[in-house]
Amino acid sequence: MTTPALPSIHRIGVVGGGAWGTALALASLRAGREALLWAREPAVVEAMVIHRENRDYLPGVPLPAELAVTGDLAEAGACDALLLVSPAQHARAVCARLAPLLRPGVPVIVCAKGIELDSFALMSEAVAAALPAGTPVAILSGPTFAAEVARGLPTAVTLACEDAELGAALVAALGSRTFRPYRSDDVVGSQIGGAVKNVLAIACGVVEGRRLGDNARAALITRGLAEITRLALALGGRAETLMGLSGLGDLTLTCSSLQSRNMSLGAALGEGRALADILAARRSVAEGVYTAAAVVGLAGRLGVDMPICAAVDAILNRGAGLDETIDGLLARPFRGEGV
Repeated sequence: MTTPALPSIHRIGVVGGGAWGTALALASLRAGREALLWAREPAVVEAMVIHRENRDYLPGVPLPAELAVTGDLAEAGACDALLLVSPAQHARAVCARLAPLLRPGVPVIVCAKGIELDSFALMSEAVAAALPAGTPVAILSGPTFAAEVARGLPTAVTLACEDAELGAALVAALGSRTFRPYRSDDVVGSQIGGAVKNVLAIACGVVEGRRLGDNARAALITRGLAEITRLALALGGRAETLMGLSGLGDLTLTCSSLQSRNMSLGAALGEGRALADILAARRSVAEGVYTAAAVVGLAGRLGVDMPICAAVDAILNRGAGLDETIDGLLARPFRGEGV
């Protein structure tokens, strides 16, 4: 059986016109590719075309004339590779719209971090189910603030792809001096790190808002990494992946800065603000709000103990009080560190 030739990647389509999608379109240009940015909202597309700036999601960053912007998904489907940056809970639906528009063999690189709430599916599973059979799917994850990537500041990410040749081609297409993908074949582990860290960042934000101290935040990051690793191993991922950019790297960044949408949301909760009020004041998505319940549901299905994630889910979705939930975590029995 002849192996299909790898596609030539000259034009990269970015599906999702938020801050991260815009930043990745700019990174694609810096890598020497043509780039097309698709946004769902016509007003956002029009504003970017007129003002050459994404004033709604990434203000202050100029968009060069060579960056094409469109609201026509068929234009994105005609590109040589697609970066899928739609929010995790909408990725399947967007791919269902993309499916009849894609040319055979065009790779789709999932850049959203989450677990599907209704099905507990990883993004790779949800996307593959909606795309034509045989569509190559890869994962891009790691410690990234969109504003820094957009400005061309040095960034390293994980690009996970089961096909080594395709993974190398994608790294070559996206990599530049300041945007450095490191290739992995652990698609599962790379996704778990990116999804669960958003939930843990909310917990670290609560620590910040409640003034519980840096010791508590460091403990949460470390014990949270243990929770991430347990879930990844149960799904077939590798522990060493979680020591890399898509695990420890992303967790450290997201849990250490109020630039993080998830950590800042947790901080607001810790200060006593209501979740509904916090969400109403934002346009951007804090994926951890939706991923918390999915992580806990998936962990329960697999018999994996994830007490920090369960505590965040209880606060967000089950009406649990902050102080009683924190007290419950602190009252857990002492145990060995490796358990």
